[in-house]
Amino acid sequence: MDTGELLERLKEMAIADENLRKRLLATKGSETALSDFCKISTEAGVPLNKMDMIEFGESSYAAMRRSTNGGGENAPLLQWEDDAYEMFMMELEMI
Repeated sequence: MDTGELLERLKEMAIADENLRKRLLATKGSETALSDFCKISTEAGVPLNKMDMIEFGESSYAAMRRSTNGGGENAPLLQWEDDAYEMFMMELEMI
């Protein structure tokens, strides 16, 4: 499974398990938020690590930029669009 599929699986698990969802959301207040998030997800059976999350966010954002405006570099960085952790947390907060 790639990182996107793992995050989707984790989201489905968090929808079904309120305790897991609360634990994941609680990582936002941590000084080591991404590390704590990956530890909780791995304990839940969804193996994620920091570098996978960082690479996934950056490659997803790069693909989005290439697909718009001919891939030009004049598009501003959208807040959190390259951060898979923050994007996941925003989705989780909407549940």
